[in-house]
Amino acid sequence: MVMGIVHIFQGIWMALFGLFKLVTGYRPTYAEGESAPVTPFDWIGWNGTTEAKQSLMQFVYYGGSVEFFFIMLDLFLIVFIAGVFFRPFLWRVVRVLEGFANTVGRFFAWAGLLMVLQQVIIVFMQRIFTRPDIVFGFGIPLDFDISWYAEELKLYNAMVVALCLTYTFVQGGHVRVDLVYSAVSHRTKRVIDMFGSLAFMLPMAVMIWMYNWFFLWRSLIVPPVSPSDPLQRLEMKARALRWNVETIGFSPNGFTAYFLFKMLMVALVGMIFIQAWAFFYRSYLEWVEGPESEGKYLDKDVLEEGEEPYDHAEF
Repeated sequence: MVMGIVHIFQGIWMALFGLFKLVTGYRPTYAEGESAPVTPFDWIGWNGTTEAKQSLMQFVYYGGSVEFFFIMLDLFLIVFIAGVFFRPFLWRVVRVLEGFANTVGRFFAWAGLLMVLQQVIIVFMQRIFTRPDIVFGFGIPLDFDISWYAEELKLYNAMVVALCLTYTFVQGGHVRVDLVYSAVSHRTKRVIDMFGSLAFMLPMAVMIWMYNWFFLWRSLIVPPVSPSDPLQRLEMKARALRWNVETIGFSPNGFTAYFLFKMLMVALVGMIFIQAWAFFYRSYLEWVEGPESEGKYLDKDVLEEGEEPYDHAEF
């Protein structure tokens, strides 16, 4: 127990030092003959060199590492501590994070309309024009079999689920089975919300992120990477590293970009993580300021009369 607490505080301190180096660009001096670390993000300008491969492997490792977790924890604590002493700052953070969820959700909600329109086109092309393929585009046409477009519909559905989930959370659109929450006072509700974000939302997001991150990269590069691989092992694998984007479909002429679903899974978990911060900060501010602050700065969609959806299913 004591060693676990010591490990947590040690991780927080080391992450602060790492965050300082990242922000300031500070690098220690190196002895003669000792090489400097690879410049971050060299892998973006991929040139196939050993240094670029090692930089990519370092990015893969740190994206799902303990070090990255503690950096995020430090940022969370820094923002919260600053907000305790200056509440307007914390309210701005809440508005930005919730605004991000709302903007992304409102934009990608249109994928539902695209899904319906594309399904209608598929039915017309199959049943009326009896065509085996559909060609879209100007100049360079996008020509795929109808089964490719039929399977692509799942991508639109995945966009709605993954990128509109936190938007729905901000709007209060998720189903809630309530046994205690509605009967307690305002401040008790906010305590329950803070506990829920710390005990359920954040741990769940961290665990799923760790496995989704490496699951994504296993469909983009070879040799395969694993959450259990230490940094030294990944740097050794970098010698044989090459891009190998997964383009295998479930049917011979089906959709071939299933790696996009894995990217959406990572985006989904990242947005849940961000929304957990916003939910905790909002719950704290509403707890401090009292019932009059409930829903403060909350950007909820306004529906016309007669368009109101059913409220949460509460029992």
